Amino acid sequence: MGNRLSDQTSILSNLPSFQSLHIVILGLDCAGKTTVLYRLQFNEFVNTVPTKGFNTEKIKVTLGNSKTVTFYFRDVGGQEKFRPLWKSYTRCTDGIVFVVDSVDVERMEEATTELHKTTRISENQGVPVLIVANKQDLRNSMSLSEIEKLLAMGELSSSTPWHLQPTCAIIGDGLKEGLEKLHDMIIKRRKMLRQQKKKR
Repeated sequence: MGNRLSDQTSILSNLPSFQSLHIVILGLDCAGKTTVLYRLQFNEFVNTVPTKGFNTEKIKVTLGNSKTVTFYFRDVGGQEKFRPLWKSYTRCTDGIVFVVDSVDVERMEEATTELHKTTRISENQGVPVLIVANKQDLRNSMSLSEIEKLLAMGELSSSTPWHLQPTCAIIGDGLKEGLEKLHDMIIKRRKMLRQQKKKR
């Protein structure tokens, strides 16, 4: 969906290239979180096992008009026993990437519960969320409109900016476009917070 990044001019071109952002990758186990992380880091598919604990990677990504942004990603395990720990990883984060399996209809309600629980934590109010609809390459994957409805995106707080991005983490389709959207949301939020501070 949308234009290729190389064809776009972006507000990112006016930003300093040394900027760094802290991002947490969340989602149910087997949604493809670690595959997303290592596709971004190595630009190739890396066979992974379920994450026990978390993975941390510093990745420089070229967005928009050839501007490089440094992302500090934390990919946190999605098994049920790890989920109560998510809130400790989202403190002071610039953005949240929430990965969902576009094929797994049966667990979409569980994913919805965890997404809404995460965004309702007081420290996460207003933190931009990129929902990565992974595995869109598979024939039986749900459409974006179906996923948006099942995740009850309209019920998220109006203070939470979000974007739903179709992806295939194995080949990388949609990941840079999603990061571009997340970056834009983060920059808009920072500008808004700066303006609010000036008014005080």
